[in-house]
Amino acid sequence: MRKVVVVTGANSGIGLALCERLLSEDDQIRLCLACRNMQRAEAARFALLSSHPSADISILRVDVGNLKSVIQAAKELKERYQRVDFLYLNAGIMPNPRISLQAFIKGLFSRKAISMFATGEGLLTQEDKVTEDGLQEVFETNVFGHYILIRELEPLLCHTDIPSQLIWTSSSNARRSAFNLSDYQHSQGQESYSSSKYATDLLSLALNKHFNKQIRVFTNSFTISSYNGAEALLWLFKQRPEALNPLAKYQSCTSGLGNNYVEHTNMDLDEETSDQFYNKLLELEKQVRKKITSVNK
Repeated sequence: MRKVVVVTGANSGIGLALCERLLSEDDQIRLCLACRNMQRAEAARFALLSSHPSADISILRVDVGNLKSVIQAAKELKERYQRVDFLYLNAGIMPNPRISLQAFIKGLFSRKAISMFATGEGLLTQEDKVTEDGLQEVFETNVFGHYILIRELEPLLCHTDIPSQLIWTSSSNARRSAFNLSDYQHSQGQESYSSSKYATDLLSLALNKHFNKQIRVFTNSFTISSYNGAEALLWLFKQRPEALNPLAKYQSCTSGLGNNYVEHTNMDLDEETSDQFYNKLLELEKQVRKKITSVNK
């Protein structure tokens, strides 16, 4: 059977570069560009078909920052496909990023200077807002919207014969210090992006545990150009799930000579926090589904 590959945030950047590289690797896949902006999605589809004219490429409207949109998109996917082999959770936002001058000056003369410039720790701040679903925008877009998409697509993903692979685009900016379990939406902080990316790392651990061998979840971090940034995402497409470590983050890297390679590092996670976070998302899911149901009545 031809592999079905769904990529969120596929119309530009890392997502579009990934789609191009996936088709160059295997132009027999059934590729779905899941995007918020249909005009840009159609333009991306046209660009991909210009270089791969015989490819099976479809588009799907989904705004992972809007739960009704996510549920509708999942419904359409279940009508189109019998299974999804690869689900790339790539869409994400970093709204209004700003450099904290105070943190820059303080960190410049500290032992954390190198780490600060490498990860943006304490240096890169964002202004968040509340969505119409009543959730923090960065959390809903980068974490919860994708979580609901996974939950809605369970019938297409949970196959014991050939486990589906969920590949989450993470970041070197994902840091434990930015995440607080008691404020997992990061409504009280200014590093919502770092918090959300650490949250996806935690969630990947929980999903691997709770779905066992039915779904395998991996995280990727990227760097440099969009093409180079898709290196690990493409590399994961070609690997056997059982040979990979679900506790590792696979990072796209580029050498000084411009050569791409993949590096893996262990994520700074613990199973107890992961389970607690997963249970909080289960409870939040119940609340938002109840709210959506009451609105639709």
